[in-house]
Amino acid sequence: MGKDLPAGRSRAAEPDSGGPGTITALRSERGRNGPPPAVVAHLTPAERKARGKAARHEVPRESHARFAPEVRLDPIDLLLEQATTRVPELVPIRHGRMSVSPFTFYRGAALIMAGDLAGTPTSGLDAQICGDAHLSNFGLFGSPERHLIFDINDFDETSVGPWEWDVKRLAASLEIGGRAVGFTATDRRAAVLASVKAYRDTMRSFATMTNLEVWYAHIDIEQMLPTIKANIPPKRAKKFEKVLAKAKSRDSMQAYGKLTEQVDGQTRIVSQPPLIVPIRELFGEEQLARAEDEIAGILRAYRRTLATDRRHLLEGFRMIEVARKVVGVGSVGTRAWVVLMLGRDETDPLFLQVKEAEESVLERFAGKSTYANHGQRVVAGQRLMQATSDIFLGWDRITGYDEVQRDFYFRQFRDWKGSLEIESMVPAGLSVYARLCGGTLARAHARSGDRIAIAAYLGKSDAFDQAIAAFSVAYADQNERDYQAMLSAIATGRLHSETGM
Repeated sequence: MGKDLPAGRSRAAEPDSGGPGTITALRSERGRNGPPPAVVAHLTPAERKARGKAARHEVPRESHARFAPEVRLDPIDLLLEQATTRVPELVPIRHGRMSVSPFTFYRGAALIMAGDLAGTPTSGLDAQICGDAHLSNFGLFGSPERHLIFDINDFDETSVGPWEWDVKRLAASLEIGGRAVGFTATDRRAAVLASVKAYRDTMRSFATMTNLEVWYAHIDIEQMLPTIKANIPPKRAKKFEKVLAKAKSRDSMQAYGKLTEQVDGQTRIVSQPPLIVPIRELFGEEQLARAEDEIAGILRAYRRTLATDRRHLLEGFRMIEVARKVVGVGSVGTRAWVVLMLGRDETDPLFLQVKEAEESVLERFAGKSTYANHGQRVVAGQRLMQATSDIFLGWDRITGYDEVQRDFYFRQFRDWKGSLEIESMVPAGLSVYARLCGGTLARAHARSGDRIAIAAYLGKSDAFDQAIAAFSVAYADQNERDYQAMLSAIATGRLHSETGM
């Protein structure tokens, strides 16, 4: 593909011609900031299947078990490097959240793992990948048709890259998460194998489908409820139903009741520093007026990235206030804002989240994004991988008061969002969840990658599954060593940490 590959990244030879869903076809869909549309060569299903089998001979499935890097980037150096572009006073909060456990460390260590994965074998069958596909980055949200959908829900690191990297990050997260809650090695291995088998079986199923069937496929979680309930104890099934009900209550109206207050007869976002800080507390009176004018202009510019009907809908809301908000674990320190807007009256609120998009952690290892704007990279990747996406998903480039240009993407702050906490799971529940995540990841990759070639590479046996299970144990061990290195760096003052945030 004309990329310089990191040393140690082995992969199968790639033909110049692609087929539907191959990376060659993908590049012709890169949008206005991408390269000129390319002529797409369409391979037959037989040719695509042969391509996958050839890749299997070049890079045996068993080789994915290996994790023994000769040279590693220092994990603490990488965390310090990321801190240089983040809000300084928020960086210790990130380190504090990562220092809670090896699992929370892993959630914030996407860059560290990307560097490690660059030295592992890959089939050469690239796709649009998440880049941070750990088990907590899957969850529930509302579709425009108001169905509760299960899908990947974080795309900050999305880029084109080896599909195996997403599979390995998900599998390792199951091993690490299972350790965090005290599951046995047997239970953890069962969950990892369940996720990879679901990925392999789902990809094989998609390989037999038409392009449109793949595109329209989605997971309506309520339709799956009987199957899920049949595989977990009754008490856990009732708890799962409560999770679904809670997700449906998490919308802008719920956020309005929780995040706002009345001050002198005006609606204001509550102040909870350092986690939520309204802009009225970040700027002086003169600067505040200028900032509000600039934000209004930013919203108008962002609207141009929306489809006409959604732009019209958004224009029915007026901006009330903006606040800086700390989000996630890995994202702490990046600039993230919530914008309170009202429609017809106070019973018609809308919260938008405006989140900074930096260079994907994958880019130095898998090649630069063809998008000039990283907000657009996130939006394009999310639309390509998700079955259905937020109606207000868009992007813009903003020049801050420090005169630095930064890229951002926009979405609803809450829209039936929900997640399953690993701390509340039993081993059987983790395996059910693992299958759900593995199948979802396969569906996401099948939309952009060559699903027929990938399915042929994976094959019918569990050779790949067993290899990934072995990799997950080895990487979980490495993650624990890196976590201890972080604790030592905090103890010596090399990293600054604030806990309880």
